[in-house]
Amino acid sequence: MKKKGLIDYRIFLPALIIIIAISVPLALYESRSLELLNGIFTTIVEVFSWGYLWYGIILVGAALYFSYSKYGDIVLGDPAEKPRLTLFEYASILIAMGLGSTIMRTGMLQWTSVANNPPAGMDAGSPESILMGNAYSMFLWGFQVFAIFVMIAPAMAYTLHVKKKPMMRMSEAARPVFGDKLTDGWAGRLLDILFLLSIMTGAAVTLGLGAPIITYNLSALMNIDVTFGLTLIVTIVWVALFSISAYLGVEKGIKRLSTFNIYLAGAFTLFILLAGPGVFILNYFSDSVASLFTNYLSFSLNTDSVYQGAASHVQSNTVFWFAYSATWAMLHSVFAARISRGRTIREMIMTYLLAPTLLSWIATGVLGGLGVHRYLTGELPILDMVKEERMAVIPEILSTLPLGGLAIVIFIIVALIFLTTTLDSTTYTIAAYTSTLDMSKNEPPKILRILVAGIITVISLVLMRIGGLAPLEVVSGLMGLPIIFITFLMIYSAKKMMDQDRAWLNNVRDKETPLKRSKQKTKSE
Repeated sequence: MKKKGLIDYRIFLPALIIIIAISVPLALYESRSLELLNGIFTTIVEVFSWGYLWYGIILVGAALYFSYSKYGDIVLGDPAEKPRLTLFEYASILIAMGLGSTIMRTGMLQWTSVANNPPAGMDAGSPESILMGNAYSMFLWGFQVFAIFVMIAPAMAYTLHVKKKPMMRMSEAARPVFGDKLTDGWAGRLLDILFLLSIMTGAAVTLGLGAPIITYNLSALMNIDVTFGLTLIVTIVWVALFSISAYLGVEKGIKRLSTFNIYLAGAFTLFILLAGPGVFILNYFSDSVASLFTNYLSFSLNTDSVYQGAASHVQSNTVFWFAYSATWAMLHSVFAARISRGRTIREMIMTYLLAPTLLSWIATGVLGGLGVHRYLTGELPILDMVKEERMAVIPEILSTLPLGGLAIVIFIIVALIFLTTTLDSTTYTIAAYTSTLDMSKNEPPKILRILVAGIITVISLVLMRIGGLAPLEVVSGLMGLPIIFITFLMIYSAKKMMDQDRAWLNNVRDKETPLKRSKQKTKSE
């Protein structure tokens, strides 16, 4: 029997070639590429805004339906099997995966974008715009985005843990809809290549955009300039961390880093509250939550249709955010499916909807509240500062705390670990996806995880050095459009598989008490 190779080159090589083919012209003609791509995205915002907004709402509805209907009790695996992770470990990994280091940036500065460019009828820099800014930041990390992240997962998890299919592939999960001919032919191959395209471009962008969160804080801490050399050093350290974590796997690497970072982030939050303007932050947090719920429907569905002129930040950014989230949906869902063996459909979906949302709201309230306080008291002209270099504003805000240097160090560590846990799970998932091993029984090969980490790093560093990262970010966002249709395909496929198997009867935990089972056994005897 011919031995299989380590990696499925039929899907990996085409995806890699396409990424390189896209990246080269983006790097060579960065300004023109960015202008063209932004023009395409602006057109999509104008034509299809309503679609992206309803997409998020519909997926929240689908999440609630799958969680609280007959499908919610279906176990992803053997009903007698215990989950491989405790609920805290499970939630910690999903939080780290779902939020990443992006929450460190948006939590502290997102409010400024709304304050400087508020919705129609509101003055820039007004108290109303500042309060809405933090509420909007909470909205971005709310139920819609995490529903987008998780709703491909039921099909993937059921295929892997219940059907015991060897390949952890989108194409395999789509088999009930596509049929064998399309799944094993061009349609299945196209679906798998699209998955790798979206994830590898997204990972390269995350690596490139995440580095400044670290470098600008290091620059302020050590009083050095932000150079490509510093970025290279930070990236090498970061790559080493997420490569080691991915190499160690879920149990020894990803789980330990994720749970440790939750504790560290909690300690950092307490430090800001106790050393900073704690009372103001708590009051502002309450006001932000009130503003969030007051404006939730407006954030969710408003397209500014009766106002003429350019779209406000809230309207255009929401569409981009959902589009970019759709790009990441396949990765989040595949990884969530991988670690959800032994969980029910309800546990998987609701943990992803609630745990990251709760932590992101706390982070936004505390980090955003600190920045707003420093602006309102006149310590820092933050609304003007962010117009120059946004990332440089973060260490300026942190340095206003007692032991400001320590605050910056902790912020760097938390952000670095969040970045690491995002990319180690990404690397692990790509390796599992492209592996030729049976993923229902095996872990992805360690050497393959390192290979994937190296490829992502090289692409990102080259684009950071010669240009092309900003256009690639827009490309990554544009890829969310076809993924919307894939999401609904996967939801339908999950329902079809579970209906065919009558899984709500045949694959649920035994709810009978031991005494009742004993009586039934005695009666039958």
